[in-house]
Amino acid sequence: MIEITHLTKKYAGRAVVDDISFTCRPGTVTGFLGPNGSGKSTTLRILCGLTPPSAGSATVLGGAYRDLPNPARRVGVLLDASAQHGGRTGREALTLACLTVGAPRGRVAELFAQVGLDERAARKRVRAYSLGMRQRLGLAVALLGEPEVLILDEPANGLDPEGIAWMRTLLRSFADRGGTVLLSSHLLGEVQAVADQIVLIHHGRVVEQGRTADLVAGGRSLEDLFLTHTASGTETTP
Repeated sequence: MIEITHLTKKYAGRAVVDDISFTCRPGTVTGFLGPNGSGKSTTLRILCGLTPPSAGSATVLGGAYRDLPNPARRVGVLLDASAQHGGRTGREALTLACLTVGAPRGRVAELFAQVGLDERAARKRVRAYSLGMRQRLGLAVALLGEPEVLILDEPANGLDPEGIAWMRTLLRSFADRGGTVLLSSHLLGEVQAVADQIVLIHHGRVVEQGRTADLVAGGRSLEDLFLTHTASGTETTP
């Protein structure tokens, strides 16, 4: 469903993503981890057609995201929870997205209920939303077209513990129904609880990847794994 192959992105001759490869299969959640500046967001932007690669490829559903007909009906994307127009109400923002992708208008009420935003939130201007509410609205937009794939960059930012637990259940349920989730997050405990596989990136390179159960075997946590590769600030050979 998602295939990253020898992907490289350079700015001014410096590789911020350096020859990385991994695959996300149907029915799985992939945790995409790394410190700030490691290349996670750049990778996701390339995958969604927002940034061109310098070399390699990033495909979803067998091709480039931008080549999919009406891609929002097949791939749900949340890269920036603050991207919605602050002057619109939540209902207006979701209704406009609905009209744009050709989804039935009835999806608006369904999705507000699904992401835990009530009628009061639907009437409120997005500029008055908390970060957690913006994340929920962004997830509603991502789910609008009933997609097969979700690509999410730090979707739990701003959520309280109850909201984080709700998101974990949502993503696990989506994958268990056959969907594919690529999830970038700094909440290592939550990723460990929901992800089937882990891809850890540092200084633009994949330094560890594999099944979550294998990587945390023997009582090791994702935090231990993360610190092993990033605490020194030096690159590790994949």
